[in-house]
Amino acid sequence: MKTRIHLLLVIVFFVSSLSAKEGEISYNRDIRPILSNHCFSCHGLDEEHRKAKLRLDVREEAIMSRDGIQAIAPESIEDSESWMRIISDDEDDVMPPPETHKSLTSEEKKLVKQWIEEGAPYEGHWAFSTPKKAEVPKVNGTKNPIDAFIQDRLKKEGLTVSPSAEKETLLRRVYLDLTGLPPTLEELDAFITDQSPNAWEKVIDDLMNRIAYGEHMARFWLDLARYADTHGLHLDNERSMWLYRDWVVKAFNQNLPFDEFTRWQLAGDLLP
Repeated sequence: MKTRIHLLLVIVFFVSSLSAKEGEISYNRDIRPILSNHCFSCHGLDEEHRKAKLRLDVREEAIMSRDGIQAIAPESIEDSESWMRIISDDEDDVMPPPETHKSLTSEEKKLVKQWIEEGAPYEGHWAFSTPKKAEVPKVNGTKNPIDAFIQDRLKKEGLTVSPSAEKETLLRRVYLDLTGLPPTLEELDAFITDQSPNAWEKVIDDLMNRIAYGEHMARFWLDLARYADTHGLHLDNERSMWLYRDWVVKAFNQNLPFDEFTRWQLAGDLLP
């Protein structure tokens, strides 16, 4: 689980930082968030609050012709009523309506326009899509596949790799990343004087085998799960949720596989 989570964080950060260019529009990455923030509340799944009987979250309905009018006409901006509403200056026609206090930024409009011109392709939810292994770019001087992707992108953008950080800086970064604590002076001196080729690997192995590693990593998960040791009120007479907190810490420290980690939280009381 340790490797998967760190790799996932790096990939998510890297992918989310990419700006869409010609031919690189992704519905899930670029378009769905725009429609979700500005359109789905009135033109989405909720039938009770749906306006004009129009759904934009389902492609078949979004491109459907209604009396000769299409909300989204693939490859045709001029025939896409939703686009004409987005760029309209008429308060009675513009979408989203003025009373919502929402409007698309110029960059968001550019993305939507490009998406429609490219055929307005939709994508299923990422969780139900089979992962595709990307071909690692051939870049000289890289130590791992992630560096290859990053350096390949930097080259395309006309950028260069930043110089290597000093050993003191590297050590502080990895300590804070993995345990949330800075290194001691003794630990810093030991790393600086260690000239072995695997000095860095030894530091990482040591940190990931510390109890503090699980405690630090568990914080991020527990925050997402809305965990708290207290209600902050009179309901604190009996508190037993700390068992879950300690279990999450233990799961990280024991490197519990992510699928098992998830399964136990969803159905732990039903497992043998």
